[in-house]
Amino acid sequence: MNTVFKALNDPTRRKILELLQERDMTAGEIVEHFNISGPSISHHLDLLKQANLVFSEKDGQYVYYSLNITVVDEIVKWFMQFKLKKK
Repeated sequence: MNTVFKALNDPTRRKILELLQERDMTAGEIVEHFNISGPSISHHLDLLKQANLVFSEKDGQYVYYSLNITVVDEIVKWFMQFKLKKK
């Protein structure tokens, strides 16, 4: 879970997750939403993949990235335990 929180610590990576919530995207499509280089976005995507927050799937010459809902659900469940215990 430490890897997940490290990945979520960066605003660029959080924005990437928000974009992927809308639809699967290629790295090139993601880059269009930022004022940083393609290699920088690739680095952010790699960290998100290491945290299992995103999946990548090659389709021809493109790699599509998608949000891993399972990990997001696990994070929400972890946070909810604190809300449920507080009285």
